[in-house]
Amino acid sequence: MRNNKVSANPKKVAGERAAELVDDGMIVGLGTGSTAYYAIQKLGGRVREGLLIRGIPTSEQSRIQAEREGIPLIDFAETIRIDLTIDGADEIDPAFNLIKGGGGALFREKLVATASHREIIVADESKLKDRLGGFPLPVEVVPFGWQYVRLNLEALGCRARLRVSENGAFVTDNGNHILDCAFGAIDDPADLERRIGAICGVVESGLFVGLAHQVVIGKADGTLEERSRPQCGVDVRRKT
Repeated sequence: MRNNKVSANPKKVAGERAAELVDDGMIVGLGTGSTAYYAIQKLGGRVREGLLIRGIPTSEQSRIQAEREGIPLIDFAETIRIDLTIDGADEIDPAFNLIKGGGGALFREKLVATASHREIIVADESKLKDRLGGFPLPVEVVPFGWQYVRLNLEALGCRARLRVSENGAFVTDNGNHILDCAFGAIDDPADLERRIGAICGVVESGLFVGLAHQVVIGKADGTLEERSRPQCGVDVRRKT
């Protein structure tokens, strides 16, 4: 018996749904990664249909895509307030704490998220975790003295490895390095975020605590689950 069921791309489903939540006149933070890619692509289509928005990209990769899509771009010289940001995540826990930075854009992603009135995270079901820590935590550090920073990070209970590329150490859009820190299960993300941030030489960690307001989860059968953080109103778990 032939199975005619066609599976959907859950990342595309989630990204396109989030792009539909953008309204005319908004300043929109444009995230980075394989799921945010579909949100930017959908927004480009909506702009060509007449949607009036301005975007702030979280990486050079997203900037290049947004320009190709015809999305008008601005930076923080023109605004310090973002209406809505759409971005992905490497892990999401039940309290909407996140690990981000797998793509290397974590500092810009966190700055944009912090400046946003509302942050929507788009992902597939594999990113939902009971606790953070299965994915090594990215920490952006200055190149000068990164070895010293690594020792101080490892003193917090992790194994830290310098991220590399084909040309040597990976370099972020801000000219920094990334240490991927294997902490294992993270019981208190807020406390760990504070402790990492207190280390001299750390630019920013990939722990995003209290920044996400809504999560849109795409599924392989083409359906969606949308969750809102309880502190942002009623805890909504809507399936479509």
